[in-house]
Amino acid sequence: MLITPDMLLGAYASGIFPMAESRTSDEVFWMDPHHRGIFPLDGFHISRSLRRRMLRGAHEIRINGDFGAVIDACAERPETWINRPIRDMYLALHRTGHAHSLEVWEDGMLAGGVYGVTLGTAFFGESMFSRQRDASKIALAYLVDRLRTAGFTLFDTQFLTPHLASLGAIEIPRAAYRRRLARALQREADFVTGEIPAAQDVIQRNSQRS
Repeated sequence: MLITPDMLLGAYASGIFPMAESRTSDEVFWMDPHHRGIFPLDGFHISRSLRRRMLRGAHEIRINGDFGAVIDACAERPETWINRPIRDMYLALHRTGHAHSLEVWEDGMLAGGVYGVTLGTAFFGESMFSRQRDASKIALAYLVDRLRTAGFTLFDTQFLTPHLASLGAIEIPRAAYRRRLARALQREADFVTGEIPAAQDVIQRNSQRS
């Protein structure tokens, strides 16, 4: 069955999301975890080493610079749930303006990034990657700052990993997640509009909320 962008957005609004068994699988199934990973938007942790890395200024941040390349980079690992149908679904959703990437570029090369879905004031993080040291952490720092300043209220990470937990992510029960989701869907936020802030501004705003 062809999953259209509207069907995919309806699934996210209901609290479920698609996955696949492997890169070579042709099937897509739906996930509705008993516990959900989220990033409290006032709880992201910028370590001293990450702060130093960001202040070096050796990177450039772009929004939707190369969405397809970000998906492909996220799938470049021995085991991945990003198969061809998943890739096609999110490319179609990107064309509707509901899927976005935040990218870290170094020396003209894509060094790291993250992509996800926006609906209301919710951002559903799908996957991230890093080809250079700390590139995915830099992407997350800029992403959290952008979500806060743009008026987003929910950053869904789907699952909680040790890596995400070290940066401030937490896990909440399904019922609590759905309450937050329902509130997030009642308002709108714009992910794309707005200048890319300087690293110092991202760090300062994060420190004010810590």
